[in-house]
This record gives sequence, C-alpha cells and structure tokens, in this order.
Amino acid sequence: MQRSASLILACGLMASLVSPAFAQDDRRAKVLNDKKLIEASGFWIYNDLPKAMREAERTKRPVLAVFRCIPCEACHEFDESVVERDPKIRDLLTQFVCVRIPQTNGLDLSKFQIDFDMSFGVMYLNEDGRLLGRFGTRTGRENEQDDMQLEGFAESMTRALDLHKTLTPDAKWPAAKQGPPSEVATPEQYPSLKGKYTDKLDYEGKVVQSCIHCHQILEAQRLVFRLANEPVPDALLFPWPGLSVIGVTCDPKTASTVATVAPGSVAAKAGLQPGDRLVTMQGQPLVSVADAQWVLQQTGDQGKIDVQVERQGKMVATTLNLPSGWRKASDISWRATSWDLRRMAFGGMLLEPLPDEERASHKLPADKLALRIKHVGEYGEHARAKKAGLLKDDIVIGYDGRSDFRTETDLLAYSMQQKKPGDKVAIEVLRGGERKTMTVQLQ
Repeated sequence: MQRSASLILACGLMASLVSPAFAQDDRRAKVLNDKKLIEASGFWIYNDLPKAMREAERTKRPVLAVFRCIPCEACHEFDESVVERDPKIRDLLTQFVCVRIPQTNGLDLSKFQIDFDMSFGVMYLNEDGRLLGRFGTRTGRENEQDDMQLEGFAESMTRALDLHKTLTPDAKWPAAKQGPPSEVATPEQYPSLKGKYTDKLDYEGKVVQSCIHCHQILEAQRLVFRLANEPVPDALLFPWPGLSVIGVTCDPKTASTVATVAPGSVAAKAGLQPGDRLVTMQGQPLVSVADAQWVLQQTGDQGKIDVQVERQGKMVATTLNLPSGWRKASDISWRATSWDLRRMAFGGMLLEPLPDEERASHKLPADKLALRIKHVGEYGEHARAKKAGLLKDDIVIGYDGRSDFRTETDLLAYSMQQKKPGDKVAIEVLRGGERKTMTVQLQ
C-alpha cells in the first residue's frame, strides 16, 4: 500500500521539496524498517494472511488484520500506538491473532473489501473466514483525532470478540457483511495494472515500486468505466460514504455512539438522537462506524435502512429513508484517489473554496462557482492545466460554460459522469481582476 508522490502530498508532506530519488529511498527505508520491527516483535504476523488464518483455526481466536500504508503520514500516530500495543488496547489484542498487511498485491478482493482511500484499516475475521466487522474511518486529510481514537478501537475490538463468542454456524448476518464477488480476483489483474505488478513485493529490490498502492485499486475500478467512455457510477465516485451523508457524527472514543445529529437530516427525520448507540443496520451487528459505512456502501441510489439503537438502556428501532442521489452529499476532495480524478477532470489542479470575504471583494455571488487554484501539477499528465496556462491562485469561476457548481467535488462528479476523455472543456478564471478562459482536453 505504499503511496505515490502525489498521495504523499495529499497526506500533507511537502513532496515537491524532496528529490524523487530521496523520496523513494526514504519510503523504501520506512517499509523495510517496518518489516524488521514487526517481525522482531514476536507478536504480530507480518504480511501472511494464510499463516494468520491457520493460527486462528488452531487457537480458536478471531483474526485482527491491519491494512496499513507504511509511508503515509496520515494515521501514523494511531498506527504506531497499535503496533506498540498501547496499554489501552494491549490486553484486547492478545485475544486476537494479529496480522499486519502492508500491500494489496495478491489481495483477495472478494474477501477483503475495504475503503481503499484509508491509510489504516482493520478487518475482523472468524477463524472459519467469516467476516465479523471492520474498523477505520476518515473524513478528511488531517483530522485523524476526529475520526479514530484508541478508546473507540478498544470498544470495536470488544464488540468483535463478543460476536466471535456468540457466532453460530447457521448465523445469517455474516453473509451480509461480505459483498458480491469482485470482477477480478486480485488487484494486479485489473486492465490498468496487469503486467505491471505481480502478487508479491520485491523486498530485495525496488520494494516501493513493486507495491500496488491501495488507492490504485479504486482508481483501476474507475478506469474500467472511463476507458469504456462510460460514466463512473456513484458507488465508485462517492465510495464508502461517511455518516455525515445522513447527518450524523459519532464520538471517536466510542465504537458507534452518536455525538451530533444535523437538524432536518435523514437521521433527524428517523428520530436518531445524540447518545444513541448504533447497534445494527439492515440486521447486521455493527462493531464500528466503518460497519455502518459498509451498509451505506451497499445501498443503491435510494432506499431504506433499518436501524436499531440502544437509548438509555432500551433498544429502539427506526428506519433511514435515503432520497435519490443521497451519495452526492459526500465530500470526496480529501480522498487520495481524487488526485487521479483531478488529472482527468481538469488537468492536475487542486482547488479550494474561496473565503466569503474574498468573494465579496471580487463581487462574486455566493451561489456561483468560485474556487481558488491551490496547486497546479508540474509533471506528466498532471501538468495539462499548467500547459493550458492556468496558474496557482487563479479563481475558477466557470467550467464547461457553467457557474452553478459550488465545490471541487461537484466539478469532479460532473466531469466524470457528463464528459468523456478527449472532450475539451473551457475553464474561466479570474486573475488580477480580469477574466480569462483556458481550454483543457480531458484525459
């Protein structure tokens, strides 16, 4: 799961200030040092799921599989606490067979379906291979503490252990936690990755370059549609919706206890309240917010989701009614895979909202497009906007003749679903008080 230079930039590192050779050496050192540390710990199984499953069958313990992008700075502190077995989680970890997976090469995509924009994620497995649940969520680039804390991880592990103890051979709910079979067996079989990677890492040579980055899986899934000149489906464009789409935030020090409910939201209309503990969705027991996201991910363009919550010691049932297009409320700008969307949609630019005071100073209406160019790519396919004449700090006020978009996410979705590779798009900007229009050919 090692990340490309663009992803490291997305994680907050100043990759542009580091020479490519140095960056590769630094990332290689991180990967090899992590391998050495984990193998020397005597506790974690390193990069060997079959071994972990055999040990689980032998000891009748569940498996805790950590999927971690080693060089990525996002979730670094959290991951470090897990690897070093912080006292808050140490005793719980001993009740699992713990395995650390630093790659997606050879990953069984029918079994391991996770949010591939995550830099840290966990899957809990019964010793017979049935899925107990997931842990790990993100809502932004640099707000790790807002999404995951060790206390919440501990409660998630406790829930997974409880499910393991009570799981019967004829239980129906584990099947719902496993998605439909993947269109390809392993990542290296996707058309955009085939022939470039094998199912293993080259630890003796170019270990970083031999790794299929976790984000490349989602990118490869989208490219199947893009290369066929078909719109990218909502489920791939707005993957793993956060609970904000239904108007909920959860306390990260818990597994899934509601912290806030937005007035007028889907959750509010269903009667959810702060303090409710999310217990099941669609009959599936939840071990964390990530499990709730899984249920959302499996829901179509609109639908109903049955929910059970614990409120003041009593179980309360309700239903979430998702309107058509509900996924589009998701913000995807923080996601690592959005870098590839930016390449295709507008030639490698990173856009950010223009503050209200600046809107006013430029006499730009509050309901019209106004996004500042924060970064313009300089290399390869990410340099197409630069070659078209677009500059950092330009204010984008028009895209393809339209000014009704409000966010970068809106622009990405429009381009990926309404435009095709080869189309030419006019991008109107405000620069030094003057309006200018440049044309970018979509990739």
